[in-house]
Amino acid sequence: MGLDPTGRAPGRGAYVCRSEECLKKALKGSRLSRALRVNVPEALLEELRQAVQASGGG
Repeated sequence: MGLDPTGRAPGRGAYVCRSEECLKKALKGSRLSRALRVNVPEALLEELRQAVQASGGG
């Protein structure tokens, strides 16, 4: 399980736009975990937060 910035990797995925507001909505109430039907590890969530910040998605 990992981030796919291209959105082209095979398998199950979820799209989260590159803004902190979208990320907050996706993480609220474990929505992202429910959408993926798997518990998303905290390390991956942190990687996602860093990717959003690096993209200037503030």
